Amino acid sequence: MIRHLLADDDLSPAEQAEVLALAAEIKRDPFSRRPLAGPSTVAMIFDKQTLRTQASFSAGIAELGGFPLVVDGALAGVGVRESVPDVARVLGRQAAAIVWRTGAQSRLEEMAEHAGVPVVNALTDDYHPCQLLADLLTVSEHRGPLRGLVVAFVGDGACNMGSSWLLAGATAGMHVRIGAPAEFQPSTGVVERAAAIAVTTGGSVAVLDDPVRAVSGADVVVTDTWVSMGREAESGDRLAALAPFSLTAELLAHAEPDAIVMHCLPAYRGQEIAAEVLDGPRSVVWDEAENRRHAQKAVLTWLLEART
Repeated sequence: MIRHLLADDDLSPAEQAEVLALAAEIKRDPFSRRPLAGPSTVAMIFDKQTLRTQASFSAGIAELGGFPLVVDGALAGVGVRESVPDVARVLGRQAAAIVWRTGAQSRLEEMAEHAGVPVVNALTDDYHPCQLLADLLTVSEHRGPLRGLVVAFVGDGACNMGSSWLLAGATAGMHVRIGAPAEFQPSTGVVERAAAIAVTTGGSVAVLDDPVRAVSGADVVVTDTWVSMGREAESGDRLAALAPFSLTAELLAHAEPDAIVMHCLPAYRGQEIAAEVLDGPRSVVWDEAENRRHAQKAVLTWLLEART
């Protein structure tokens, strides 16, 4: 059976734990798994700007023994020059897996329907599951077992990272709080999905409009850029509305004394996060960025092994 990673809740709690354990194993011994030896090709399509995603997948695929084939989404004209199903059928015959960083979630789902090989969400407007696996790996390294930890995501809770933290955090048995103004809160559908998962794992989810309440007693405090790709025209209104949710030293003081700070990057110091926090001793953002490689190697290995 072909498995894909299109959204965070594509993995059950047991499967998520398995992938995270594999990521930790691969990080300890980077060349212990070689499912792409040959080398087999992994096609990486980029419709959106990228640094960490392209670097971490390219390095990881090479370490797994494979060849990273970079496809410029604009040059290929995916969905314009050629339909998504046609692109899927072509790449599925060239590659062992397809990694796509794109906009609409529906495009990714259409790719998975027709590719005939595993498809991995490298970011869509709705979810960022590879980032969350890297984040959970980072949390476990710094804070130990995930179950029962309190994580606060403050800022634009309606962004893909807010949705992914709800789903992946609940899957891990964490207590996930989203602190965001009313107009920047996650969709009801995502909150309901996360709440249903949390019932089975002992976790919980909460959406709050008070940043202090969200952060109080948290073990992990997370934020993300307030102006995501494609929303630059809204930057003025967004910065004004989200200013009270900036992750400053004053806000962080309400978290646990040993709380860690996370940001998936790129970060804009003085907007969603203060420079002294991002560059301070409680920040683990550089570990988080490195762990993209290890988590994604684990995802690819797990998906490819699921086909056998």
